[in-house]
Amino acid sequence: MGPSLLYMLHKPYGVLSQFTDEGRWRGLSSLGLGLAKDVYPIGRLDADSEGLLLLTNDNTIKTSLLDPQEGHTRTYHVQVEGRMSSQDLRMLERPMRLNIKGKTFLTRGCEAQAIRPNHPARNPPIRHRANIPDSWIELRLDEGKNRQVRRMTASVGYPTLRLIRVGMGPWTLGELQPGECRQLNVDETNI
Repeated sequence: MGPSLLYMLHKPYGVLSQFTDEGRWRGLSSLGLGLAKDVYPIGRLDADSEGLLLLTNDNTIKTSLLDPQEGHTRTYHVQVEGRMSSQDLRMLERPMRLNIKGKTFLTRGCEAQAIRPNHPARNPPIRHRANIPDSWIELRLDEGKNRQVRRMTASVGYPTLRLIRVGMGPWTLGELQPGECRQLNVDETNI
């Protein structure tokens, strides 16, 4: 194996966190990233989610970032249907029981706050209902179960319309635009 490589990608909506296409969804290879064959995604973002996806050829980095005992924070910007109150945000912060793949899972506490982000428009755009407001929140979690954020917002009565991961561990999306990828230099790869 050659030197350790670590990349940050702004995964666009409609693209899987794998290199091959599957069904109606495109894989990462459709983005023309030109990465080495031994580079793979660290974790997953569903096809209908966007944002920061890390890729590496180093299993030590991958294992460290995905190990629940390490507790690396994941930060999400979430657009939800409805106007979320501060009481609703406090409900999101408390541990909650979710049904994930047929099993009951108790989430850890997290941080939630209302935000007004300036993200590029999604292609295709989210549905818009003139008579139903929406709101944006930021969630900071140190776990990442299957569709956890979407299940959390739904459990307090606010379906997720758009989900963007903006941070993972010490890395943030920054100015990367959908489909853009940047290799991290050696000082940026220390966890």
